[in-house]
Amino acid sequence: MKRLFSSAVALLLLFGSIDVAAACSRVLWANNGQAVVVGRNTDWAEDPRTNLWAFPRGIARSGLSGDANSLTWTSKYGSITASFYDLATLEGLNEKGLVAELQWLSEADYGKRDPKLPGLSLSLWAQYMLDNFATVDEAVAAMEKHDFQVVPLRHVPGTVVVEAPVHLSLSDATGDSALVEIVDGGRLRIYHNRKYTVMTNSPPFPQQLANLKRYQGFGGTEPLPGTNEPADRFVRAAYYVQNLPKPKDLREAIAEILSVMRNVAQPFTKSTDPSHPEASGTYWRSVADSTDRLYFFESTLRPNIVWVRLDGLDLSPGAPVRKLDLVNGGDLIGDVTDAFKPSEPFAFRAGEF
Repeated sequence: MKRLFSSAVALLLLFGSIDVAAACSRVLWANNGQAVVVGRNTDWAEDPRTNLWAFPRGIARSGLSGDANSLTWTSKYGSITASFYDLATLEGLNEKGLVAELQWLSEADYGKRDPKLPGLSLSLWAQYMLDNFATVDEAVAAMEKHDFQVVPLRHVPGTVVVEAPVHLSLSDATGDSALVEIVDGGRLRIYHNRKYTVMTNSPPFPQQLANLKRYQGFGGTEPLPGTNEPADRFVRAAYYVQNLPKPKDLREAIAEILSVMRNVAQPFTKSTDPSHPEASGTYWRSVADSTDRLYFFESTLRPNIVWVRLDGLDLSPGAPVRKLDLVNGGDLIGDVTDAFKPSEPFAFRAGEF
């Protein structure tokens, strides 16, 4: 009986640790004197086959809510985006400097479908922000009207979970920041403050802030934590970004924010749990420069960093959608702005309650 009890406890500890080891991290650094930059790690159970896409202004879109009442709009701003299996926009930077990023949040809860509200598929949530808003203020004001509803995705590749739970981060060229969570049966929670520079995963953001206060440098006495748990990565990211030296140029600014992202990255592991695909290795990291409209991308499966200049892309209405093939494009390096090729856009996945 004791052996059975011990085994049960061990299993609980094992699966509990898997649950809290969910990865993905976002860090905004706006006070470096060179540029407003935001770094991001993307961690998953397998290669999410990310490509980069250039979407011009003037694209008519549907929110693909899976029912008769989908949100519709025409894009006001062009953007460069990173796709997720070419079925969703995972993050992006628009021509006004707005950055929108999705990350896993196990506690996300979209509630029940309200047929009176236009629906927006989760696959388009970040893209909707990039298409329509120049600043965080504008995006937050639109969401606070509660005049559309985010519709979840189901059966996402690389996972056995039925519904993909995520939260959204926003930043802009002024250094403003907002984190958006949908929890507790569809309640929208927006945390809008320039001081909110870090986002990881579970627990929800208010609990992350409360936990941060336990540590040295944030009012507490505990030393800097070292595990891959999201709360520990949150603390380390917050500590290191506030202690970065002032860079003397943009090259140093990019290098320094990348150093923070590498510190909170996750190594590859053979013990991936398909119910927690986000608790896995870092497949790529990025830096979006909202000041200079530059986007840097580093795949951990390839040896080089590439970057894109938004001012080097034709984002005018009627221009073709363009794609940078990172899956089959070989070992690219450096400025790849001219390597984008006209392409049929990928099909965003419809949402489903």
